[in-house]
Amino acid sequence: MANVAVLNMKGDQVDTIELNDAIFGIEANEHVMHLAVVQYLANQRQGTQSTKTRAEVRGGGRKPWRQKGTGRARQGSIRSPQWVGGGVVFAPKPRDYSFKLNKKVKRLALQSALSVKAAEGKIIVMDNLTLAEVKTKEMANVLENIKCGKALIVMDGTNNNVMLSARNIPEVKTASVNTINVYDLLKYNTLVVTKDAVAKIEEVYA
Repeated sequence: MANVAVLNMKGDQVDTIELNDAIFGIEANEHVMHLAVVQYLANQRQGTQSTKTRAEVRGGGRKPWRQKGTGRARQGSIRSPQWVGGGVVFAPKPRDYSFKLNKKVKRLALQSALSVKAAEGKIIVMDNLTLAEVKTKEMANVLENIKCGKALIVMDGTNNNVMLSARNIPEVKTASVNTINVYDLLKYNTLVVTKDAVAKIEEVYA
């Protein structure tokens, strides 16, 4: 098991913790991580884009000129795709882009992403992370003390003061154990996680 230093909010080491190899020490599977990222991005799509086909564009019911004898190309409607203001060929319509992954695949992808962070030494464990009030400056000071910039902060529960204090800091995102995903783990350089959250991750995703 890998040993990771446990820091306090001042950035001082106060303890060490052993990470479970079944979650933080497996061989990363790039394929399932790719699937998890594609699924996450696909599920974020609204799928509300819509364009009118030639059947839906207003007008164009009358043939613009007779079939023969004018010297011009034959036309059946002024709403054909080649006309300005005409319909769109293969027009996009509202659709659902989301798809599902098996639970075992999602778990393996999450374990792989956590193992990548552990192997790169980009996991910072904190003994506690609480703020008495909503104060962005205090949260910024904590991040400066532990020397991390673009970070994903994971906590064991909902800490509104920490979440509200961190939301205005660029390239910092907060999440609870139940809402972490592979996309965020790979997007942010550093994973900042509380000691209690580590225990909960090992319990939920083992």
